[in-house]
Amino acid sequence: MTENKEVENTPEEEQLENESLKEEDLEKLEDEEFEELKDDTVILKEELEEMKIFKNKLKDENTKLSNELETVKDRLLRTAAEYENFRNRSAKEKDGIYTDACFDVLKNMLPALDNMERAISIDGSIEDIKKGIDMTIRQFKDAFEKLGVEEIDTTEAFDPNLHNAIMHVEDESLGENVIVEVMQKGYKKGDKVLRYSLVKVAN
Repeated sequence: MTENKEVENTPEEEQLENESLKEEDLEKLEDEEFEELKDDTVILKEELEEMKIFKNKLKDENTKLSNELETVKDRLLRTAAEYENFRNRSAKEKDGIYTDACFDVLKNMLPALDNMERAISIDGSIEDIKKGIDMTIRQFKDAFEKLGVEEIDTTEAFDPNLHNAIMHVEDESLGENVIVEVMQKGYKKGDKVLRYSLVKVAN
C-alpha cells in the first residue's frame, strides 16, 4: 500500500502564493477605500447642496434687509425734510404774527405821536399846551381801548396779582390793605398784566 503524502510547496511557490494573497488583500482594501471615498463624495455633494441653498437664503435675506434699510433711510430723509420745512414755515408765520401785532399797535399810536410833535412845534400859552396834552392823552386812551388794553383798577383792596406795593404806611383811620396812593398806573390786556400798578398801601 502506498501512502498519500502532502506535497509541500517550495519556498518560491510559497512566496508566489503569499504575494498573490497580498495583492488580493490590497485590491480589497483599495475597493473598500474607494467605496468610502464614494460615500464621502456623496456626503460632500449633499453638504455642498445644503450650503448652496443656505447661501441663497442668506442672499435673499440680505437683499430683503437692504431693501428695508433703504426704505427706512428714505423715510427718515423725508421726515427730516418735512420737519425742516415745518420749522421754516413756523418761523416765518411767527415773524409774520409778530409783525402784524406790532403793526396794529403802532398804527394806533402814531396819531398820538403826531399830536405830540405838533404841540412842541407851535408857540402858544400854557393853557393851549395843556389842551394839546389832554388831547394826546385821550388819543392814547382811545388807542389802548381799540387794542383791548385797560388800566388796572386801584379803587379796590391791594391785590399782589395786579399791584406792586413799593411803600407801606400805618394809618388807623384806614382799613387793611387799602391802596392809599398810586405812584404809577398799571395796565393789562385781558388777564395778562402788561405793567403792575406801583402803589402805597396802608396797614
